[in-house]
Amino acid sequence: MSYVRYLQCRLCGQTYEAKPLAACESCWAPLEVVYDYGRIWSDLRREEIAQRPANLWRYRELLPLEEDPQVGLHTGFTPLVSASRLARALGIREVYLKNDSVNHPTLSFKDRVVAVALNKAREFGFDVVGCSSTGNLANAVAAQAAAGGFKAFIFIPADLEAEKIIGTLVYGATLVKIEGNYDQVNRLCSEIAQKYNWGIVNVNLRSYYAEGSKTVGYEVAEQLGWRLPENIVVPMAGGALITKIRKAFDELQKLGWVEQAAPRFFGAQASGCSPITTAAKAGTSEIVPQKPKTIVKSLAIGNPSDGYFASEAIRASGGAGEDVTDEEVVEGIQLLAETEGIFAETAGGVTVAVARKLIRDGRLNSNESVVLVITGNGLKTIAAVSGAVRESETIRPKLADFEDVFLGSPTEATA
Repeated sequence: MSYVRYLQCRLCGQTYEAKPLAACESCWAPLEVVYDYGRIWSDLRREEIAQRPANLWRYRELLPLEEDPQVGLHTGFTPLVSASRLARALGIREVYLKNDSVNHPTLSFKDRVVAVALNKAREFGFDVVGCSSTGNLANAVAAQAAAGGFKAFIFIPADLEAEKIIGTLVYGATLVKIEGNYDQVNRLCSEIAQKYNWGIVNVNLRSYYAEGSKTVGYEVAEQLGWRLPENIVVPMAGGALITKIRKAFDELQKLGWVEQAAPRFFGAQASGCSPITTAAKAGTSEIVPQKPKTIVKSLAIGNPSDGYFASEAIRASGGAGEDVTDEEVVEGIQLLAETEGIFAETAGGVTVAVARKLIRDGRLNSNESVVLVITGNGLKTIAAVSGAVRESETIRPKLADFEDVFLGSPTEATA
C-alpha cells in the first residue's frame, strides 16, 4: 500500500500525478513527494518498526513505492557510532558518526537512493536505467541494476577516480566517460531522458530517488533512542541529502515519534567547489555556479540542483555552511581513521574537517552533541591520501633489524 498523494513543486506549489517527471513544468524547480501523514499516523506505530528487518524498508510507509521492494533488500540501517576518541580530538562533548561507508552493496549512502529509484523504475516499467554521477552513484546504479536485471548506462566525467570507474565496470554496466564536468554530464542525461524511455535515476526519477536520503534521518533518530540530534554536519554535492534529512526530522515530529526539537544543520563542502556554502555564508539561497577544482570529486557539482533549498535549510535551522581546503580534507580523513578506525572517502574528510573548523571557531557548541554523516568508503579514493601516509621500511627477517629500525635498540625496547 502506498501513502503517496502526489508530487508538488517546491517553489510554486503546483501539483502533479506521481509519474516519472524531471521537474516542475512551470518553473523548473524540483518536485517533492507528498504523503498522507494522517493515514500513516493511524496505520503505523513507532514500536512496530523495531520488529522489522534492519534495512531502509523498515520505514516503508514513508517511502514512495506502490509495491513491495525487489531491489536493495539489504541496504540501509548502517551503524551510528559513538566516537569518543574523535570527540576528544575535536574538543567537543559528544560525537556520533552515521557510518554509510559500510552501506550495502557499494559502500556509500547512494545505495539508499538507488534502492528506492530502481524499485520505482520497475513500477514504471523501465527496462533500462542510468545516471549522471561523480562516482558513488555510478557504483550503486551499476550494482543494483545488475541485481535487478536492468540494462544500465552510466555517464561520468572522464577524470573520476580509477577505483570508482572499476567499481562501475565490474557490474557489466555500459560506462560513458564524458570530456567535461558533472554539470555537463547531467545536461546530456537530461536530453537522453527526454528522447528515450529510460529511467534516469537523478533526472526523471529524481523525485523518488531523493526520498531514499530521508532514511539517514530516520535511522539517526531511531538509533539515538527516538530523539533528534542537537547538531548534524552533512556533506553537500547537489544539496539533496541535507534537505531530505531535514524532511525526515520534520516528518518524525509530525507523526509524534520524537519530541519537538530544533536540530541545527551544518553543510560541508570543499573550498574548490563550494557554491552552497558560499551562498549560506552570504546569507542567501541564490546559488552562483562554480567550476570545480578539488580532490573531492564526489562533491564536485558546481551548479547544484538542490542548492537553493540546502542553503535555506542551513540558515533556517540556525546552522552554518563551511568549506575546507584539499589539505584539510586529507587531514580530516586521517584524523577519523586514527581516532575511530574508520576510513572515509574524501567527502568524509570534508565532514570531519568542517566540524573541526566549526568547533574551533565557536560556531558549533562544544558542550553539545553532534552527528557527522560519513557518506562513503575510503577504498574508493585511495589516491587522495596515498601521498600523505608514511611508507614503512623494509627489513631483513632478523630480530636485531626490527629492534634497531622500529624500537631504537634492544636495550631501549626492554627497559
